[in-house]
Amino acid sequence: MMKKILIAVGGFAFWGAAALAQAQAPAPAPARPAGSMPTAEPQAGFVKSVRGNVQLLSTAGTPRAANAGDALAAVDRIVTGPDSSASVVLRDDTTLVVGPSSRLDLKEFHFNATTHEGGVLVSLLRGSMRMITGLIGKTNPDAIRVETQTATIGIRGTDFIVQSDGQP
Repeated sequence: MMKKILIAVGGFAFWGAAALAQAQAPAPAPARPAGSMPTAEPQAGFVKSVRGNVQLLSTAGTPRAANAGDALAAVDRIVTGPDSSASVVLRDDTTLVVGPSSRLDLKEFHFNATTHEGGVLVSLLRGSMRMITGLIGKTNPDAIRVETQTATIGIRGTDFIVQSDGQP
């Protein structure tokens, strides 16, 4: 008889704990209505280091001083002054080092952290840039593109330097 009581009390305790856990669990997110805007895409990366005068320009053209730790959008421009440079790390671990007196547009960046699929398109308008490709370049080298005023480069390596004088 005592065994049946212990089993019954244990069952109620288990059922109560399960019900309590379910009650404390966060409610699922409500379904997004048709036609509404999707959630914002995560940032493309961040500014790792800055030396000298470095500006970030949004798609609206609004400049802001770059500081280490600043978020980088999927479409942003990096402008460095003389004797200045910046290092940027994208979400797939691609590293861009922008040299002095440079203008670099991050024209497109998308990356799926689960499948490692994505693409990078940068445009070096003037100056110099070093790129060390991350997961996108390792899994699909054709998805990395660098444009200059006179050429578009398809990247097959994982570490390279590009320089452009800005003259077509």
